[in-house]
Amino acid sequence: MEWWSLFKKDLSILVLLGVANSAPILSRVLMGKRFSTPVDLGLTLWDGRRLFGDHKTFRGILASLIFTSIVSQILGLGLLLGARLSLLSMGGDLASSFVKRRMGLQSGKRATGIDQVPEALIPLLVLRQELGLDYQEIIYLVALFFILEVFISPLLYAIRIRRAPY
Repeated sequence: MEWWSLFKKDLSILVLLGVANSAPILSRVLMGKRFSTPVDLGLTLWDGRRLFGDHKTFRGILASLIFTSIVSQILGLGLLLGARLSLLSMGGDLASSFVKRRMGLQSGKRATGIDQVPEALIPLLVLRQELGLDYQEIIYLVALFFILEVFISPLLYAIRIRRAPY
């Protein structure tokens, strides 16, 4: 594959990952507390900690699903691919929240790596063939997603989109 085609493909994938993970944040900014029912419905586990926490909402997952599907269609990748990527990315985000709660970290607190890697790695691994990715490219895209997220988050905090600078 020539470099321009590879660049466009990788950029499209990064855009979809970005949309999937920023749509829940933007929905919170736009809607406030409306429709912010937590995915775990307040469930507390054996360790006395919440399953996921208040920041993981049905509204956020739905926003991710809708916007990622639309952007995927615009990019020519199809609604279904966008929907699958969104749901897998949100699954990775929920998994990281689960791990953070078991580690005793409060909802919204920073855990570098845990906060970024699963939401990019899981969809890329599952959709590897459909996206035409090899494992080296997956590592590259996850690393790039991680770096971009670390640098963009403080900017989003500065303009009051994120609650914390990470």
